[in-house]
Amino acid sequence: MSRRPDGLLNHNVLEDDKGPQDACGVFGVWAPGEEVAKLTFYGLYALQHRGQESAGIATSDGERILVYKDMGLVSQVFTETDLASLVGNLAIGHCRYSTTGSSTWVNAQPTLRPTKYGTLALAHNGNLTNTGDLAELVQKLEVDVPKNDRGATTDTEIMTALIGLQDEKNVEASAMAVLPKLEGAFSLVFMDEHTLYAARDRHGVRPLVIGKLERGWVVASESAALSEMWAKPEPKGCIFEYVYLARPDTTIAGQSIHAVRGRIGQRLAIEAPVDADLVIPVPESGTPAAIGYAKQSGIPYGLGLVKNSYVGRTFIQPSQTIRQLGIRLKLNPLREIIEGKRIIVVDDSIVRGNTQRALVRMFREAGALEIHVRISSCLKARCALK
Repeated sequence: MSRRPDGLLNHNVLEDDKGPQDACGVFGVWAPGEEVAKLTFYGLYALQHRGQESAGIATSDGERILVYKDMGLVSQVFTETDLASLVGNLAIGHCRYSTTGSSTWVNAQPTLRPTKYGTLALAHNGNLTNTGDLAELVQKLEVDVPKNDRGATTDTEIMTALIGLQDEKNVEASAMAVLPKLEGAFSLVFMDEHTLYAARDRHGVRPLVIGKLERGWVVASESAALSEMWAKPEPKGCIFEYVYLARPDTTIAGQSIHAVRGRIGQRLAIEAPVDADLVIPVPESGTPAAIGYAKQSGIPYGLGLVKNSYVGRTFIQPSQTIRQLGIRLKLNPLREIIEGKRIIVVDDSIVRGNTQRALVRMFREAGALEIHVRISSCLKARCALK
């Protein structure tokens, strides 16, 4: 489907697309006098590791909201001309990652919905657990809504619809009526023609940080997208953020991701020791944990895998065939390092198991005597996060 730099979106969503959207990147900025579309572009570029399937930006000039989105990486979706057409004082942006949901244009964000008090644009990172109940509530509220504006089935569309259908005086009041009804994990950035809003679930499972510009404010999924930290979130985050999703130079809950990953590796060596000849990381996010494991255990650390930096993250590719092929293209073992040795392979997580199965097979083919896998997100003690 072609790009749509317009103010209205098609709300027809594939009926079988009800999968979670766990690790997207969201960004929002209010900065009068600044080029907010470009600020959002750079913010999403810094969050690209959180989602590689689609990207979108919504801006407002105080009178109307424009949305521009398409499939692909941030740098592929937007050109200088595109960004120049997105003028205004506030903007929100999104880069999408999906698991079981369809990777199609209709699921790209931000979403847009007309309301009685203006237009609502919303971008979402997370996964709700009561989507069915919320969808039924939307259907009840949409009795008098034209059919062309119906069809919300995904988490993001349902939240946008619920906020837009409230009988309140403005977006803020409507959001305050809807947010307590949402169960699960979510971080939101949303806007009307005049105001930028941000919200997070009560437990803070999905990250959201806020920063101050010289003339404005910014909210984002990670501090890596901000130029200055301002607020300290409560440290109740998901372990997957610490071991995999977040960039190493990001700070979450006041803690350096790189440092936490090293401490996790040290703790992992205490909880799951093994006699071996070499500790090998699965690059890149497994590297700090492997260094920590080697430091704590006294077992030598070595680079036994060569990574092709031109292959993206394999677990967020939508096709199983592409994922499996991507693993072989992405990582290759060094036989001269591995052959004849008992190795400890340290990785951050096991999502689908494709990578681990392929790695074990490759290590065996490279002549490893023993292969011991250690996963940092399986750490029992949480002291490494303190």
